[in-house]
Amino acid sequence: QSILYGKDIDFKTVVDIARRYPMMASHQVVIIKEAQDMKDLKSLENYVEKPLATTILVICHKHKSFNTNTNFGKLLKKNAVLFKSDKLYDNQIPDWIKGYLTKKKLKVSPAAGQLMAEYLGTDLSKIENELDKLAINLPPGTEITPRHVEEQIGISREYNIFELQKALGQRDILKANRIIQNFIANPKKNPLVMVIGTLFNYFSKIYMLHFVKNAPEQEIMKSIGVRSSYILREYKGSLRHYSLPKTIEIIGLLKEFDLKSKGVDYNATGKPEGELLKEMIWKILH
Repeated sequence: QSILYGKDIDFKTVVDIARRYPMMASHQVVIIKEAQDMKDLKSLENYVEKPLATTILVICHKHKSFNTNTNFGKLLKKNAVLFKSDKLYDNQIPDWIKGYLTKKKLKVSPAAGQLMAEYLGTDLSKIENELDKLAINLPPGTEITPRHVEEQIGISREYNIFELQKALGQRDILKANRIIQNFIANPKKNPLVMVIGTLFNYFSKIYMLHFVKNAPEQEIMKSIGVRSSYILREYKGSLRHYSLPKTIEIIGLLKEFDLKSKGVDYNATGKPEGELLKEMIWKILH
């Protein structure tokens, strides 16, 4: 196996390596990583027209779709296998995490899965690195909890966006304020734009739940987009504290503060960082 990087090579180097015959094996694998950085990538046309049968050449093109309407693209469609891996959406990450950990013979609680999905984003390489820490340090069969996530990955199980959601859902003012103070002290871990986006999603589900709350459980879960009874119970508990008019008001507040966080009708000069966050949470709770 040979691993090459697009920015460090030219097509002649690739062709020289790809046309070598394997030693002590039936095939050789040649992988070009970050091929989008290879200036003369299209010059591989001659090789693609007549590839060596004992070489498996893998061209990894990242960040944007490869144009298959060019001569080189048409040759690839004719003589190669094209595989497109689209970036996962946010709501697909929890299932991806669960599937990856299952292969590692680990289980994951709904709360831990959501926590990791929210804080690790959609970069699968980053997520994989963090999940591998869990696989290395925990015995097979372990069910991963928020405590494991905090110990092995470093995401706080007490001061995170889901604990804030839970505190708001229960109208626990003391706990919500304690979490907010931690967020303000660690703005890079909990940026305002992420907090607003997650809370918007949360209260949007509460809004939808008002209209389907009497439907069968499976139908409710499908309608509002939750995957477990455990999470659904939390949302149902929130209905006791947030009427439909109050929920609509909160969704409007979140839109307003999203614009303010981006400088629309709000001058942050000279104001303490976190002031918007405190004001927003106060208005949600009162």
